[in-house]
Order: sequence, then structure tokens, then C-alpha cells
Amino acid sequence: MHDMTADTYDDGDTLGGRITRARDLASLTLEEAASRIGVTDETLSEWESDRSEPRANKIMTLAGVLGVSPAWLISGAGEAPQSPGISVAVDEMSGEINRLRELAAQISTCIETLESRLVTLTRAAND
Repeated sequence: MHDMTADTYDDGDTLGGRITRARDLASLTLEEAASRIGVTDETLSEWESDRSEPRANKIMTLAGVLGVSPAWLISGAGEAPQSPGISVAVDEMSGEINRLRELAAQISTCIETLESRLVTLTRAAND
């Protein structure tokens, strides 16, 4: 069986597909991204459609502007960018889980206190 670690995983997308995905997740229009990278809209469009490929120095600039690693951009290896909405939702859910754990601990303490009081009352009633 092949080990699919983050270092060897291929996401199956092309360089152009990864550029487009990262740009979309960065909420940048084609024009905004091209301007920040220092290329024309047409050049970026050609990269995204796999009609041409950026030079190494532009890969580094692309990665920086799009907030991804150059390795992921080139090969799909490593951690892919995620939608900010997903990470916000994960953070919110983690917070809710922690809050529920605290409430469960408080409920458990209340139950123990009530059980103890019930035992005391039962003994007093039987005496």
C-alpha cells in the first residue's frame, strides 16, 4: 500500500487549476491578482488555463500573493489552501465543544451535590 503523506500527495489538479483555486480562496479577481503579481491579466489567465507557465521567480511571487506554499502551487504537495469560512466554522465549533465540556462538568458537580443531599435527607427521614 502506498503511503500518502502530505509531502507526496498529488491533488490531481494542474498548476493552472491550483492558481485559480488559490486566487478564488484569496478573494482576488483576476485583475487584482495580476496587478499584485506584476503581470497582465492575459498572462495570469494563460497560467490559469495552463496555456503557459510562470517562471520560477513569478511562482514565488504568486505563492506570496495567494498565501500558499510554492511547493503546493507547483505540484500539489503539502497543505492546500482552505476557505476562510471553513476555518472560522471550525474555530466556532471548537469553542462550542469546549463550552459544552465546561457545562457538562458543572452538571456533573450539581448531580453529585444533589445525590449527596438526597442521601442525607433519606437518612434523616428514616431516623
